[in-house]
Amino acid sequence: MSKIQAIRGMNDILPGETPVWQYLEDSVQRVLQRYSYRELRFPVLEQTQLFKRSIGEVTDIVEKEMYSFDDRNGDNLSLRPEGTAGCVRAAEEHGLLYNQQQRLWYKGPMFRYERPQKGRYRQFHQIGVEAYGMTGPDIDAEVILLCARLWQELGLRSHVRLEINNIGTSADRKAYGEALVTYLRQHEAALDEDSRRRLGSNPLRILDSKVPSTQVILEGAPMLADFTSVETRGHFDAVQALLRAAGVAFTVNPRLVRGLDYYNNMVFEWITSALGAQGTVCAGGRYDALVAQLGGRGTPAVGFAMGVERLVLLLQESGALPASLSQQLDLYIAVADGLAGPAMVLAETLRDRLPQLRVQLNCGGGKISNQLKRAYNVGASRALILESGEDGEVQARLRHLHDDSAPQLLRCDQVADVLQGLISGA
Repeated sequence: MSKIQAIRGMNDILPGETPVWQYLEDSVQRVLQRYSYRELRFPVLEQTQLFKRSIGEVTDIVEKEMYSFDDRNGDNLSLRPEGTAGCVRAAEEHGLLYNQQQRLWYKGPMFRYERPQKGRYRQFHQIGVEAYGMTGPDIDAEVILLCARLWQELGLRSHVRLEINNIGTSADRKAYGEALVTYLRQHEAALDEDSRRRLGSNPLRILDSKVPSTQVILEGAPMLADFTSVETRGHFDAVQALLRAAGVAFTVNPRLVRGLDYYNNMVFEWITSALGAQGTVCAGGRYDALVAQLGGRGTPAVGFAMGVERLVLLLQESGALPASLSQQLDLYIAVADGLAGPAMVLAETLRDRLPQLRVQLNCGGGKISNQLKRAYNVGASRALILESGEDGEVQARLRHLHDDSAPQLLRCDQVADVLQGLISGA
C-alpha cells in the first residue's frame, strides 16, 4: 500500500522549524499590543461571493487561484485567499465598525492555487493588520511605523526597504487604465502573454510585470500620478511628510500597484533583495470603499498583510535569529531502573519551582549511557541522572553536557535550588 503524502504546496512545519515561527509570531504580537491592536479570529471558509465582490472578479486570484466548491446545500464556498475581506465581513457582521474606530489584527493560513516556489505555497500564512474609522494620513503613517518598529525588533531593518505610491480613486484609475490600454495596444505584439491577457481585464496589473521586454515598453507609458485627484495627492504628500518626520526612509515608486481591486490612494510594500524574485514581505494600503462595497456603511480603512513564510526565510537568510532559539532543552533527566516514580515526582517539582526551565524526563527505560546519548541528541544543556546511592537513597548527579565542569552529586531536595542558582548566574 502506497504512503499518503501531503498535497503539493501544502507544507508541514516540523518541530525543528516551529521555534522560528513562534519567535516571529510572538514578536509581532508584542509590537501590535504596544500599538493597541486587538486580535480577531474568523473562519478559513467563506462564501465565494465575498472574495469576488472585494478582490475583483477579473483578478488572477478570483479567476485562477481560489479553492472553491459547492457544499451539500449547493452554496459556493471558498478557502480564504487573503484576510482583509474576511476581517471586514466579521467586523461588520458583529457591529464593530458602525461609528467606531477599530485597530484589529489576525493571523492564520490562506489558500491560493499557484505554482509552489521558494517562500510561496498553496497553503501559506499571513499576519494582517487593519485599522477602521480613521480618514487622516496619520493612521496611514502609523501602520507603516508599526512595520518599521517590527523590523527593528527582529533585526531586519537593514534588510528591507519601503516603497510607496498613490494610486488615486477608482475613477482616477479608470481614466488612467483607458490611457494605459491605448498606449499598450500600440505595442501589443511585443508584450508578454500575461500582459496581453490583462489588457482587456486588469491593465494596471501589467505595471507589475517582471518581464524585461514589457518593462522596456512601460518606460514610455503614461504615469498614474498624472491622473490622480488633487485630494489624494494632498493626502499622499501628508503621509510622506509624516514618514520623513519619523525618520522612516522610503522611495516613491510610480509603478507600484496592488493586485487587489479594493485599494485606493496610498499603497506600500516592504521589499527585500535577499529572497530572489519573492521580494515583497509585507504590503498594504488604504481601502476606503470596501466596507460599503460589502454592504456596510462607508468606513475609511487602511491595513497590510505580511507573509510569514517569507519572513521566516528572511530571518534565516539574514542571520537575525537569536542564538537562544537553538537551545531547545535546559535539562534532561535520565533514570536508573526502578526509579521512574521518584524521577517523575522530581520533574514535576522542578516544573512547579522553575517554570522557565525546559525539562524532559526520559520515558521508556534504557541504559543510562543510551539515555545520555538522547540528551545530547535533543540539545540539552544539562543532564540529571537519578540513581540509587550506597545507602539506598535516591541521589541525583548533575552533568553539564557542553563544558568541562565537574558533575555535582546532589540530594533530590537540593536540585531545584542548585538549578535556580545556575539560571540566575547565567
